[in-house]
Amino acid sequence: MEKRKLGFWEIWNMSFGFLGIQMGFALQNGFASNILQTFGAEVHELSWFWIVAPLMGLIVQPIVGHYSDNTWTKLGRRKPFFLTGAVLASIGLILMPQANIFTAFLPALWVGAGMLMIMDASFNIAMEPFRALVADNLRTEQRTLGFSIQSVVIGFGAVIGSVLPYVLANWFGVSNQAEDGSIPLHLILSFIIGAVVLITTILITVFTTKEYTPEELAGFNKSDNTPQPEIREAKLSDIFTDFKKMPFTMRQLSWVQFFSWFGLFGMWVFTTPAIAHHFYGLAVDDVKNQTYQNAGDWVGILFGIYNLVGGIFAFALPAIAKKIGRKRTHTISLFIGGISLIGMYFMPNEDWLTVCMIGVGIAWASILAMPYAILAGSIPPLKMGVYMGIFNFFIVIPQIINALIGGPMVKYLYNNDAIFAIVTSGVSLIIAAMLVFRVKDVDDLKSNSEIL
Repeated sequence: MEKRKLGFWEIWNMSFGFLGIQMGFALQNGFASNILQTFGAEVHELSWFWIVAPLMGLIVQPIVGHYSDNTWTKLGRRKPFFLTGAVLASIGLILMPQANIFTAFLPALWVGAGMLMIMDASFNIAMEPFRALVADNLRTEQRTLGFSIQSVVIGFGAVIGSVLPYVLANWFGVSNQAEDGSIPLHLILSFIIGAVVLITTILITVFTTKEYTPEELAGFNKSDNTPQPEIREAKLSDIFTDFKKMPFTMRQLSWVQFFSWFGLFGMWVFTTPAIAHHFYGLAVDDVKNQTYQNAGDWVGILFGIYNLVGGIFAFALPAIAKKIGRKRTHTISLFIGGISLIGMYFMPNEDWLTVCMIGVGIAWASILAMPYAILAGSIPPLKMGVYMGIFNFFIVIPQIINALIGGPMVKYLYNNDAIFAIVTSGVSLIIAAMLVFRVKDVDDLKSNSEIL
């Protein structure tokens, strides 16, 4: 007995909820720093506020993965978790840019930071069950296609989220100006729209996707003669046992993930102040200047470009990986992304940054697909959820470290010139590219042995 081979649109619908998740995530990544600075955060404090996001991922994802492995409801195995995450994330999206309505109780800055925490915890509740769902439902030979389609959907969602404030302000005349300490209307509306899209796309996946039961997954695995853990009552302490027993391939990929996401986090947090200072000539504390808001809107466009490129490039990833291998594909993509981030320092003006974002988009598409496609082949199917959650350790730990040291580095090492934080991110991606060579791709080895 083996899994049914799914058609393209079945795989698309299975991943469609990620469009809404990533649209919300893009709004958070592109504009949370801008919102927090408007509420009073200093540039060197930004990474400290952002530490809440990866910290929540560190706590939430392995727990959610563990229980989704050991839960079966009328709604399914993974679907209850990402539906719950979508509802909570939508609440955070609606309230974060409107945190100043709670100033009678707490400062807007702290309310905004709290909404950032709720959003990211909720995105984490939704994300890894989605990745586990793709691994659950697809046959080995379809996994690269499945995670690539997921990257396409993620890319399109992120493009919409990234450019939405600019579109509302410049195409529909929604105001991008506000009184001191307030958030412009175009950002408030963007976050509300993001919440609506998030719920809608998640529901499409919920109602169009069928999940295999734990017993069916165990049956598939028996036919493959792969040893599996027995189905038994779940214990939260099993997470620590699973961590100790993580597959060797996963240990190798952990270092690739560490340097990839250390670099991405620095880019997300510091791009707006970096561009405002390096290209627009603004002082680091001049956040109330309308030009700073214009710089923030331009960052949304740039982030939209790299996500669009990522979505398009993801279509080509399966063919490229089939031709040169997943490891080489990921190595080249990360290297291009690293060079592109470093190149931002040398661009003659902000318009040229669009060229750099093309390279970042190539790396982004590969980061969202290749590590998971490589990892899935080394994980026991009945442990897919918990190991996808544990794998997230190596995404959030580097972000936590960057959050702790990134701000002080910008203030004391880079003299408040955040463009050097972007250069550091580029170097980190290049290190990740070099570490891919050490990784053992189990599925590639199986394919080669079958050929031989």
